[in-house]
Amino acid sequence: MGTMTTKDGTVIFYKDWGRGQPMVFHHGWPLSADDWDNQLLFFQAQGYRVIAHDRRGHGRSTQTDLGNDMDTYAADVSALVEHLDLTNAIHVGHSTGGGEVARYVARYGGGGRVAKAALISAIPPLMLQTPANPTGTPIEVFDGYRVALAANRAQFYLDVATGPFYGFNRPGAKIIQGAIDNWWRQGMIGGAKAQYECIKVFSETDLTDDLKQIAVPVLVLHSEDDQIVPYAAAGPRSATLLKRCTFKAYQGLPHGMPTTHPDIINAALMEFLKA
Repeated sequence: MGTMTTKDGTVIFYKDWGRGQPMVFHHGWPLSADDWDNQLLFFQAQGYRVIAHDRRGHGRSTQTDLGNDMDTYAADVSALVEHLDLTNAIHVGHSTGGGEVARYVARYGGGGRVAKAALISAIPPLMLQTPANPTGTPIEVFDGYRVALAANRAQFYLDVATGPFYGFNRPGAKIIQGAIDNWWRQGMIGGAKAQYECIKVFSETDLTDDLKQIAVPVLVLHSEDDQIVPYAAAGPRSATLLKRCTFKAYQGLPHGMPTTHPDIINAALMEFLKA
């Protein structure tokens, strides 16, 4: 584990374990590198060097009041990659982290830095409902997120983790209390301002052009029962925009499927890496 400092003075916390081809994991909102614990342990055991960072404003990184936007997120990743001198890396992003991966690979992934990428339950190409994106989520939903976060962040995060994020609100769902507690813990460690501003980032950032520019192979995994990033506006649309895409759709899995169903997700990632 270590830290690096960006040009604007933001301290980025990261984990860096093992040797071998690097895999860089990008977490979702409002979480941290800890959300990838299962994958970090699994892929290190398979001979990969695994790296995961806390996005600015999240986890143990600086609770920034500036730079909470996708361009800066991607620039921070580029700075981390250069700091660690990573080449031929696989970048794996979940949810907001998938948007971060798309922008980073599109803008900074040349010169042998990136070998492959994976987008899991990811926000691209655009979450927000617009005339050109009628299957997206209405702005009122995200306005509701902002109101709830500002009113009582602790309760809001408990409600998200207990309900739609892991699908624990579905009839017959097996509740994993540890996952709920860990989601809440990660969210509350981060900064309220950065997390508030990140709602605009994950909902309104249009990554259509980024996807079109990516030349490396990309794995897209999305569940039709995703209650956070609805399937119709996300996974299958990303698959049509990417030049070299492997797309897998799931039924009955939640948004947070890397945590609830790691065996399925890890196996899909491993198959893609070995292809």
